[in-house]
Amino acid sequence: METYLIFIIILFVLAISDLIVGVANDAVNFLNSAIGSKVAPRHIILIVAGFGVVVGTLFSSGMMEVARKAIFHPEMFYFSDVMTIFVAVMFTDVILLDMYNTFGIPTSTTVSLISGLLGGSLAVSFIKISEAGQSINEIGNYINTARVSGIFSAIFLSVLISFIAGSVIQFISRLIFTFDYKERFRKYGAIWGALALTAITYFIFIKGAKGTAFLSKEDVDWILSHTKTVLLTSVIFWTVVFQLLLWFTKINILKPIVLIGTFSLALAFAANDLVNFIGVPLAGLNSYQIASMSENPLSMTMEALKEPVKANTVILILSGFIMIGTLWLNKKARSVTKTEINLGRQFEGYEKFESSALARNIVRIGLNASYTIKKIIPKKYLKKLDKRFDVNKAEYMKLKKKERPAFDYIRATVNLMVASSLISVATSYKLPLSTTYVTFMVAMATSFADKAWGRDSAVYRVNGVLTVIAGWIFTAFIAVAISATLATLIYYGGVAAVIIIFALVAVSIVRTNLLHRKREKKVKKVEESLLEEEKAFLSNSFKEDLGNYLKNVDKIYSNICSGLSAEKRNKLKKSKKQTKELEEESAVLINKLLYSAQFVDGLEDNVEFGKTVTAIGDAAQNLRDIAKEAFEHIDNNHSGLIKEQIDDLKELKDALESVVKAFDLEKKKNFNDRYEKAKDLIRKLDKNQIKYIKQGKLKARTNLLFLNIIFKTEDILDNLKAINEFLKNGEKK
Repeated sequence: METYLIFIIILFVLAISDLIVGVANDAVNFLNSAIGSKVAPRHIILIVAGFGVVVGTLFSSGMMEVARKAIFHPEMFYFSDVMTIFVAVMFTDVILLDMYNTFGIPTSTTVSLISGLLGGSLAVSFIKISEAGQSINEIGNYINTARVSGIFSAIFLSVLISFIAGSVIQFISRLIFTFDYKERFRKYGAIWGALALTAITYFIFIKGAKGTAFLSKEDVDWILSHTKTVLLTSVIFWTVVFQLLLWFTKINILKPIVLIGTFSLALAFAANDLVNFIGVPLAGLNSYQIASMSENPLSMTMEALKEPVKANTVILILSGFIMIGTLWLNKKARSVTKTEINLGRQFEGYEKFESSALARNIVRIGLNASYTIKKIIPKKYLKKLDKRFDVNKAEYMKLKKKERPAFDYIRATVNLMVASSLISVATSYKLPLSTTYVTFMVAMATSFADKAWGRDSAVYRVNGVLTVIAGWIFTAFIAVAISATLATLIYYGGVAAVIIIFALVAVSIVRTNLLHRKREKKVKKVEESLLEEEKAFLSNSFKEDLGNYLKNVDKIYSNICSGLSAEKRNKLKKSKKQTKELEEESAVLINKLLYSAQFVDGLEDNVEFGKTVTAIGDAAQNLRDIAKEAFEHIDNNHSGLIKEQIDDLKELKDALESVVKAFDLEKKKNFNDRYEKAKDLIRKLDKNQIKYIKQGKLKARTNLLFLNIIFKTEDILDNLKAINEFLKNGEKK
């Protein structure tokens, strides 16, 4: 049993880690609405959510049985078998959730847990069937297939239900209140807010009471038998409170509604999802306690896990405090939250996701459907509808762009009301509904109903949603595969395998933290550049970014030349990757120029402005083409450059470097002389290639590559000249 004591210790170490990575991913579920609407300072939101988490942990006891008996039939497994499954599941959970957090993508901790349990159980079941010489058809005796199918059906059905419910309720709410909602809210906002909070109260505190660890059966029975009374009392109470606030104070009653909703959704999250993080370790501890009382623990089956159990309240509360610490300190939690908020924000800005063929087709279908509907509905009604959805009337549109919330309090309230209701219903029936699926789809549905996805952003937002959903499906399959593999290794490798896997997971987490830090610095720089509001035409920030951009052009070009000359495939591959990052840099510069243009008078007469916007992007694209062609040439094992071409390429590299160094806004260097010398060199090198061909020194592919490099470089020189002319004129403004 000493061996399995080590397993228990590792399970609880992993439980702490899983709480951290799990909450980092799930924090978006209850923070999204409050942070996105900027209902209060971040620290206030976290305090409110923290209280909700602690209270919610006390409602989670009933959900703990999911980890014990929902996926496999415990009576078919020995103590050693279930411990193997539990350890494999926890390793899988930590690996997967940490990976998703690193890339800032919300996934389902519920699907991760259920799929991990399924994968580990299947692996051990197949081993036992094989060792017993049984048929594969016996798998149904080991796995609770009916329960598994029911859980996955409920989880994926929640996606559709959440989107429909969120869209309909948000559309109706916006139709009633519009974006300029203050005046209308004073008339009938009290009853609307009361209904919202009553729904949250009903589903969480009444339905959720069934699973609580601190209410007696008599208390729960009394609450459930007086449901109508409690509901009516709640509606009356909140209506009176909100109406008094509207009459006698200047308080925006939507703020307390959003904060109470945040508390409630945090409570629902903890009640429903805590099992995902500590359910398996607690089941492992309970298994160890059961086995310890047996004379022959290693050969006893674990049917005792089928018995109902109350989780230790102290452990639940401690888990809650670890979750709260994660909310305050974990940077990856902010990345995941930012992803969801950006996908649903009301205005355009930096889009994290790119376009895709599927997203383009979906948007195209949506536009065609919209045109068809508009033809059917009379124009006078369309005009009225457009007025009620006119976002320009929203109060936050008067704020500076960087101070605006992603959406308003009306949408935040609907997000919280719909999501918490759906999650709490699932909790009351002990269905491990995915909080991530529900809250994410509700948030996307409300943004869709609010017309937040404009023509210029829809394709990126839709692709972002598709990426997240694809990640959910990927989670299910990869969790099954990883857990099954780890369970097999642990089954045969024992403690040694567990220690090795533990070390590998620790190394993996360190590496992903470093990667996340690098990614966040890059994203922060892009976002800050898009929100920059300096009214100087050529700001210091722009000059600094342009200087870095030009240095990177020169550096990448130099690496391409040296890589091609030495036929170093890896160096060319790296350069090719760097050109993609350079294109992102060019996008930042272009956005800064376009933004600053609105503050400059007479710019319409500056023809260099349009040329420069194009030139900055073209320089990066030309360099990308050079890198791509050079890499593919070497990657296909074609003939390398001859010595004369290597010498020519070095001259060309030095000429470009000289032109780049002429960009100095503080010191007036002779850019035009260096540019003309580089152009003369281009003509000379062009003639050289003809000479080499006549001498029979060149292969056709190599000559074509070199000519492409020469004239793509000439294009880059022309791009640089356009930028230089613009800078000279810009300094005069």
